[in-house]
Amino acid sequence: MGAVISGRLPVKDLPGYWIVQVVGGLLAGTVLYVIASGKPGFEATGNMAANGYGDHSPNNYTMAAVFIAEALLTAFFLIVVLGATDDRAPAGFGPLAIGLTLTLIHLISIPISNTSVNPARSTAVAFFNGNGAPGQLWLFWVAPLLGGLIGGILYPLLFEDGKLALGRSSEPNAA
Repeated sequence: MGAVISGRLPVKDLPGYWIVQVVGGLLAGTVLYVIASGKPGFEATGNMAANGYGDHSPNNYTMAAVFIAEALLTAFFLIVVLGATDDRAPAGFGPLAIGLTLTLIHLISIPISNTSVNPARSTAVAFFNGNGAPGQLWLFWVAPLLGGLIGGILYPLLFEDGKLALGRSSEPNAA
């Protein structure tokens, strides 16, 4: 959503992008579950790194604290991704900036929520984990989408002379 708001992705591509992300996440979650189930005595409940708040947060953070952390960290991450992939950014440093930022985000938020910043990542393991994760999944869709919206609005306002370009593609001659 943030990429659409900032003009990096055409609106028409958004549903397909979301579908592919969620399906890919579910396939990856399935593979992780199959591998982990190969250990005698393994139980998925509480062991699939599902996101959560309250009793399901690694350190019992409240729903409000988790929501704020997920939304703000997602916004920050999107701003870094948009900046690192901007035509004005130095070539070749984008992956480093993005990877280091995602590492920092994980160091900050694993103790808070097990880190989402991507609804597909949260969906990928929620249903295997059980233990309250499916019932809390809504937050790990709403907060990152809000964060994406915030980042998608802030990046052009801060770094592109305030030009919001809803759904505009950065490709030449694209609508």
